[in-house]
Amino acid sequence: MIETAGVDEITDATFTDEVLNADRPVLVKFTADWCPPCRQLAPVLSAIAAEEAGRIKVVQLDVDTNPGTTAAYGVLSMPTLIVFRNGEPVKSMVGSRPKRWLLQELEEIL
Repeated sequence: MIETAGVDEITDATFTDEVLNADRPVLVKFTADWCPPCRQLAPVLSAIAAEEAGRIKVVQLDVDTNPGTTAAYGVLSMPTLIVFRNGEPVKSMVGSRPKRWLLQELEEIL
């Protein structure tokens, strides 16, 4: 799994507790070790996790070892980012992007 400082690893088993039952919005990065754009996105998500810690939780899920959650949300491309609020997906984005763009896309949620 790609190491991303400040971004917790979650699994199919911990998804409900970590994401669906969270007390604030959660940005889930669906990722894979073999995915170059996922590695590009790692430092962007680390920065957002640190800067926005009180407003949004950032986690990542390895699609190869957690097929249940991956299939449940129809994730076909990596990286896929899905923001959950109150247990429901409210925004989905596919592909790597610069921090500035990602923050703009998250503005309405934060």
